[in-house]
Amino acid sequence: MSETFKTDPPPRAYGSRMTPRFAVIGMVAHDPERTFAFYRLLGLDIPADAVTQPHVEVALPGGMRLAFDTVETIRSFQPDFDPEVGGGGPSLAFDCGSPDEVDATYTLLLSAGGGGELAPFDAFWGQRYATVTDPDGNHVDLFAALPG
Repeated sequence: MSETFKTDPPPRAYGSRMTPRFAVIGMVAHDPERTFAFYRLLGLDIPADAVTQPHVEVALPGGMRLAFDTVETIRSFQPDFDPEVGGGGPSLAFDCGSPDEVDATYTLLLSAGGGGELAPFDAFWGQRYATVTDPDGNHVDLFAALPG
């Protein structure tokens, strides 16, 4: 992205209406204590008192935010909400920096209660790649560029 683009006003569509920009990834935390512990292992700065909060947002690099809500919070304004654990939720991807770190992070997350969805492998697109599931069944991809 060029510096000029960063300083330009946001794109507009439909007259003077601002075009929406992707800003937040929302997730349901069925067991906030386990979920937050899992994502702290991936370097997210989740406050210690987050488990007592009905809604938690964490700043991500680049200005994005990751938001967690409990089932009870969602049911407070959507009483018929009936989440299915791991049912088509978001997938987050974390760059581990090196192929060895993909393997080490995969092992660490499995030992912390994550599920082994896809063991680390050298993908044809030039990355060491793996997928785990968090305590709520959401997919978490781990990757790093292969040398050469």
